Amino acid sequence: MRLLEIDDLQTHFFTSGGVVKAVDGVSYGVDRGEVLAVVGESGSGKSVTGLSVMGLIDAPGRVVGGSIRFQGREIANLRSAEMRRLRGARIAMIFQDPMMTLNPVLRIDTQMVETILAHQDMGRAEAWAKARDTLGRVGIPSPDERMRAWPHQFSGGMRQRVAIAIALLNKPDLIIADEPTTALDVTIQAQILHLMQGLVEQDGTGLVWITHDLSVVAGFADRVAVMYAGEIVEAARTDDLIDAPRHPYSRGLIGSVPSRNRRGARLAQIPGGAPPALDRPEGCRFAPRCSFRTHGCEKLQVLRDGVRCWRAGDLPPFAAALTGTAS
Repeated sequence: MRLLEIDDLQTHFFTSGGVVKAVDGVSYGVDRGEVLAVVGESGSGKSVTGLSVMGLIDAPGRVVGGSIRFQGREIANLRSAEMRRLRGARIAMIFQDPMMTLNPVLRIDTQMVETILAHQDMGRAEAWAKARDTLGRVGIPSPDERMRAWPHQFSGGMRQRVAIAIALLNKPDLIIADEPTTALDVTIQAQILHLMQGLVEQDGTGLVWITHDLSVVAGFADRVAVMYAGEIVEAARTDDLIDAPRHPYSRGLIGSVPSRNRRGARLAQIPGGAPPALDRPEGCRFAPRCSFRTHGCEKLQVLRDGVRCWRAGDLPPFAAALTGTAS
């Protein structure tokens, strides 16, 4: 039994302009002790998928179809009270902006202790000690002193560590991290990645890491799911996807990483932009931007061997595509 199993998830937003199918038939899963990276451009549906798992979709949006199973239990349509008991205890989320987790008018100790007491039966002194120890675990120096500090007294990197500490307080089985290192400098980013990887290995926590940065994924994730325009277009083990991506969009993402380009050459890029959420193509949603498209791509929507591309098996080798010799 997988820790998390999402099957054909559909999360739509009902607006005055029409129905936005932010997540449109997404399926993926994650096991204990595994890191799954969900990669794609802004607006691809990565974050909405994570919020759907957490039960944090508000009007005008809602989950309209599909299944979300956590430890074998269907949670897609749990009542609010049941979801609150699960959220923060068994499933936790780390946001890109730590101030979405931290209340600016409450001290750190108050926020952490209340998080523990909401889900565990223990005294306030014991909860305070546990919170302090967790701050130390995520690398915050002088945790006794920091417990009494206010969020504005921390740097951006330290605030993110506090947000991670709060996510860890109740030892959740699953953590969903929504681009938590995007706004941080490279040094702090590396420290947090190392911290999260260690937690996964030590505690057997399942981790869904949402990102648009493939350079982060390469040495961190076990598997990668690539999203585009509300769909998973390719999913594979990290090494396989990076060395031999099969979907044209995956090839474009990896080919646009600066280290993949010849010295002095222009940076590779994917032409055009993602389709508007209210006006997506009927067939392959990537077809208008795809250099490999042929007649019929705009009408076909085919999932072939786990890749949402009917030409996935007959594209030129990836190296050729990078040098511009593919056709």
